[in-house]
Amino acid sequence: MAKAQINPEKARWLEVLGIAMPLCLSYIPIGLACGILLHAAGFNFIMTLVVSIVVFSGGAQFILASLLTIHAPLMSIFVTLFFLELRYALLGSSLSKYIKNESQHFIWLFAVSMNDENYAVNYLKFATDKKWTPKDGLLVEHYSLISWSVANMVGGLIGSTVSIDLEVVDFALTALFLYMVVMQVRNHLTLLICLFSAVLAVFFLVLTRSTLGIVIATLIASFTGFLIENTVRKHSKDPDGNWFLTKIFRPMATRITVEDQQERREMKKVKQQLDEDRQEKVPSEHND
Repeated sequence: MAKAQINPEKARWLEVLGIAMPLCLSYIPIGLACGILLHAAGFNFIMTLVVSIVVFSGGAQFILASLLTIHAPLMSIFVTLFFLELRYALLGSSLSKYIKNESQHFIWLFAVSMNDENYAVNYLKFATDKKWTPKDGLLVEHYSLISWSVANMVGGLIGSTVSIDLEVVDFALTALFLYMVVMQVRNHLTLLICLFSAVLAVFFLVLTRSTLGIVIATLIASFTGFLIENTVRKHSKDPDGNWFLTKIFRPMATRITVEDQQERREMKKVKQQLDEDRQEKVPSEHND
C-alpha cells in the first residue's frame, strides 16, 4: 500500500512549518500560563492578544504582568522592559548579514517579529542550511507568533477558572535559554565567554537588584569576546589554530555550518592551485 505523504507537492511553507512545529508546540503551555497571569493582572482576552502580538516576548510579558500585579509605577515598567528587550539589538545584529540584501520593509517586519526562540531556530538554519532564505526565516517568526498569540488568548479566556504553578513555567523558560546557549557554543572562546557572562550576570544582578544587570553583563562579555578574538586574529600567526578559536565538540546537527563548508571549499581550491603549480614546475625543471 502506498503511504500517504504529508507534503506531496513539496510546498515550501509546509516544509518550514515542519521545522517550526516543535517551537510552536513548546509555546502552548508557556503561552497558556502567560495568558492566565496576564488575566490575573487585569487584562481581558482581547488585550492579552494585543500585548502578545505587540510585545511578543515571554520574559517581558511575565515581568509586565508581575509588575502590574504589584502596582509598579508606569515609568519603572517602561524602563525595565526597555533594558530587558535591549538584548534584541545584539541578537538582530548576528542575523543582519543574512538579510542585508532585503528591502527595508522586509527587514522591519523581520525585526518586529523576532524573539529569542525563533532567533535560535533561524540562526541555526542560516548557519547550517545554505538553502535557508530570509523568507523562510520570516515564516518561522510568523508561525511562532501565531502559536504564541493564540495560546496567550486562550490562557486569558480560561484564566478565571484555571490556576497553575508558575514555577514549572520558569523552569521551561530556563531550559529554552540553556538550549540556545549550548547549540551556539562552537569554540573554546565561545565557551569561556558563556561562563564569563554567567558570572557577570550573577554579580550585576546582585549589585543592581534588577534585570539591568543582565544587560550590563551581556555588553561586557560581548565586548570582551570581541577584543580577544580580534587580538588573536591580528597577532597570531595561525589564528584558526589558536586555542581560543579551535573548535570543540558540538552536536552532529550543527557540526558543519555554511561557514565551515565555505572554508573547506577555499582550502580545496588552494590545494588544487598548489598541485597545478607543482605540475607546471616539474616539466619546466625537466626541460632545463
